[in-house]
Amino acid sequence: MTRRLPLLEGNIYHVFTKSIAGFEIFRNNLDYERMRRLLRYYKIEKPPLKFSAFVERKDKDQFLLNGNSGKEELVGIIAYCCMPTHIHVILKQIKKAGISIFMSNVLNSYTRYFNIKTNRRGPLWESRFKSVVVTTDEQLLHLTRYIHLNPTTANLVNEPHDWDFSSYKEFLGGIQEEERICNNSMSLNIDPMDYKEFVSSRINIQRELARIKELCLD
Repeated sequence: MTRRLPLLEGNIYHVFTKSIAGFEIFRNNLDYERMRRLLRYYKIEKPPLKFSAFVERKDKDQFLLNGNSGKEELVGIIAYCCMPTHIHVILKQIKKAGISIFMSNVLNSYTRYFNIKTNRRGPLWESRFKSVVVTTDEQLLHLTRYIHLNPTTANLVNEPHDWDFSSYKEFLGGIQEEERICNNSMSLNIDPMDYKEFVSSRINIQRELARIKELCLD
């Protein structure tokens, strides 16, 4: 199946994908951490090893430093959030077909990991990932808030800072450089404390909107 509109280099997209029939695909911290590491690993063009082989190495940091030296990124990761049944990623396409290649590598790798771990077969994700172009900085700012509030909206945590599987702490400057997934140069130019207030001010509103939406669907 082809897209009606191609994903273009230089454009920023909200990319979303979910599991088949709301199947829980992240069941513990190890599963979430696996996805976070996949996002970081596969943003580089043509990694030297499959991720399953890479994680067996003892010299991971040095291997990444040497193996990815001089290689360009397929995508820039601006923000992300992993949820029990789905993931949100805000991506800037750098290379032609970069987002498609990146998402294919990430999702296929996680499917293999999950199926082996749970002794299951077959696809894990519902059809092809969805994408929406982001056209303005204001739209991007509000979109990052929306995805960072997903865990609080779903009542998984009380505050977005309590969720370890999103880029929220990166936006607040609470993650060491070597552990970051998102691209510093692509982050929004906003003071961390201002951003924290911007996000926190919407927690209850977004929860209420989600509750109303559920009532309407029922």
